[in-house]
Amino acid sequence: MPAKKPAAKRVAAESQPSKKAAKSASRSRTPAAPAVLSMPADSGIDRKPIQISLFNHKGGVSKTTTAFNLGWMLANKGKRVLLVDCDPQCNLTGMVMGFKGTDDFDAIYKAGGVRNIRDGLAPAFESRPSLVQPVQCEQINGQPNMYLIPGHIGLAEYEVTLGIAQELSGSLVTLQNLPGSIRYLLDKTANSLDIDYVLVDMSPSLGAINQNLLMTSDYFLVPMAPDYFSVMATDSLANVLPKWRSWANSAQSMQVLKSATYPFPDVKTKFLGTVIQKYRLREGNSASSAFQTWINEIEEGVRKRLIPALKDANMLLPERIYKEFDVNNGKPILQMSEFNGLIALSQKYKVPVFALTDDQLEQRGIVAERTKKSMRRFHQLFSDGADKIINLVTAANAAGA
Repeated sequence: MPAKKPAAKRVAAESQPSKKAAKSASRSRTPAAPAVLSMPADSGIDRKPIQISLFNHKGGVSKTTTAFNLGWMLANKGKRVLLVDCDPQCNLTGMVMGFKGTDDFDAIYKAGGVRNIRDGLAPAFESRPSLVQPVQCEQINGQPNMYLIPGHIGLAEYEVTLGIAQELSGSLVTLQNLPGSIRYLLDKTANSLDIDYVLVDMSPSLGAINQNLLMTSDYFLVPMAPDYFSVMATDSLANVLPKWRSWANSAQSMQVLKSATYPFPDVKTKFLGTVIQKYRLREGNSASSAFQTWINEIEEGVRKRLIPALKDANMLLPERIYKEFDVNNGKPILQMSEFNGLIALSQKYKVPVFALTDDQLEQRGIVAERTKKSMRRFHQLFSDGADKIINLVTAANAAGA
């Protein structure tokens, strides 16, 4: 049974932005700023759940399927997991809920209350005189330890507003609440459900929302596919992520953001590792030679370019922690082949590829046995990957990293 939700605390607006501030914002052509609210001594953020973002600005690398399958496995191991769909394409929501069209999404959006990521952020981004409240999450069928904050295409509408806030919040006080509002919402929602791990499925972009999500996460994974564009993305990330870290360092030093209604979190985002998927197998469990060539190039790029750049930006755990759990030298934390026909069945029945029942497989005889063998292999891979994540996070927390 899910943990009982504590009652949400209601806080009234204490003051509106001054006319002078509003006039200044208007001259700068910035979006309307939220009301400045008084934060109570008990903000409702009792503890910080572990937030892990899955990010790569290259699309088609299985971020969504990895988030769903990995989240389910963490839940199988007794962790309470919150999936967050922060991609305006809403693929994670569609996969988890089995949605096939706009009517399905409308059923959530029009149900009343705060039911998706965009509505959860609306008080901060739309000048509403009320505090951000927990999202009413969707319970995942068949997995009592896992919940979902549904996505919304309208989240993209906040991209420009947040970008302006992240550039000008130091000089325009009326924008101070926006940079810290996303992590505030996710923490408040997670704590209402006693969540241990928050997994954030991000869009494939380098926009302000992704910059904020990644730099306010505790850890991140980089899903990749064995192809030329993932090799290029590795080099690109080595250039971009240190710049994002520098921005976050600056934001964390600004008193105006520290004292905001939704304070910008003092988080030092750390790299957990890569996830490589979507390659074909030769005999046994090894990748075919063509795919193995790309896998080798990705590992070399991670080892020679990405990891050194992240080390200089203080975005790595102590090296001994990676070595202790066999996550070093650019090797992926999780590597698996294509799911093939299992992914269609997974989406049809809204369960992970490793949790399909005999009836759901819709197969018999030798074909069914081969499929079950693949399922057992995927189960072991996701189990090992989940154990590595739990161990890395536990060791990092113990070391104060």
